[in-house]
Amino acid sequence: MSDDAKEPSPPAALTGMRVVDLTQVMAGPFCTMLLADLGADVIKVENPGGGDQTRHSWGATGEGRDSTAFFALNRNKRSVLLDLKTPRGLADLHALARTADVVVHNWRPGVAERLGADYDTLAALNPGLIYANISGFGGTGPYADRPGYDLVAQGMAGAMSVTGEPGGRPVKNGLPVGDLGAGMLLLSGILAAYVHRLRTGRGQRVETSLFEAVLAMSVWESTEYWATGSPPEPLGSANRMSAPYQALRTSDGYLTVGANNQRLWQRLCAALELTALTDDPRFATNMDRMRNRDELAALLEDRLRGQPTTHWVTVLLDAGVPAGPIQNYAEVLDQDPQVAARGLVREIDHPTAGRVRVLASPLHLSDSPASIRAHPPLIGEHTDQVLAEVHAARAAAEEGSTS
Repeated sequence: MSDDAKEPSPPAALTGMRVVDLTQVMAGPFCTMLLADLGADVIKVENPGGGDQTRHSWGATGEGRDSTAFFALNRNKRSVLLDLKTPRGLADLHALARTADVVVHNWRPGVAERLGADYDTLAALNPGLIYANISGFGGTGPYADRPGYDLVAQGMAGAMSVTGEPGGRPVKNGLPVGDLGAGMLLLSGILAAYVHRLRTGRGQRVETSLFEAVLAMSVWESTEYWATGSPPEPLGSANRMSAPYQALRTSDGYLTVGANNQRLWQRLCAALELTALTDDPRFATNMDRMRNRDELAALLEDRLRGQPTTHWVTVLLDAGVPAGPIQNYAEVLDQDPQVAARGLVREIDHPTAGRVRVLASPLHLSDSPASIRAHPPLIGEHTDQVLAEVHAARAAAEEGSTS
């Protein structure tokens, strides 16, 4: 039972879609959780050797119990135990695929073919099937067989070369942008393929990778390289296309300032009582401010160090300048009024862990809202239920075809 379940809600957008989820860890489960939040019936197929690796990750709730890391990515799903290396397990998967709209996996290239769960095999059973997968680098090319990890993708796709402070050691993004980015891209591809199938009746294959997800986000960095011929370098919190647009020190910490056009630049100078800077040739245009970014930041911080962050955020917002504090996750999740107002943290009841906090869906649909309807499943919790449904559907279909 979830907070959402306390009041009746209209059918979700993807009610009626069935997804067979063969993924584990992060990228794939994030994608399928978003589908589940939108109403899809997501059947999580796990192996009898322990299931999804994150069940045993950090944040475990007790001896033999699932971790909070697993809870974060697997609500609203049903868990089925199948050993795909056995004829019985593979036959059950094929039966599931016949009833599914979507199959999702994040195996390395070649694994699906060895198991008998590849696109050609499953599409022959269900021509309308949407077959979606995430890998480290994609199914073709010289890196296709390499293992895929977010850290490796961030490094190889360029993100780590521009993250951190100038002259420092390589730093990965604090968030797993390769994993989560690939999950969101795959979600977009699945939904596009679903619309195509509604129009044509035909399924298709949908694929992306961690490497491509990171590279796809490099819109400013690729643009800078093609425009200048020089590889971009780290800028700390600064922006490649405008200044000042970065974190600046105050008397008790830092704030972020987004004065990324001439009008906002003038408002910033007026709010800080630094109007002389608007006449300074070093800062006359955005290009000038970018060239002299370090000098500009030093001058602004000389002024900002006179008051605490809360003071300056109020002053700047009152002047119409985008600004905000830099918050840690305790401040964001426990204290931020916007998080509370938008209902972005929810509690769910779990049969072994009790009340568990999770992030709500970030998708807000007015007529067919996302919701949290069910706890992250215990391993194999729905095996009998799901297989009974599938075999009953198969029997009904066979009876209908002979009548």
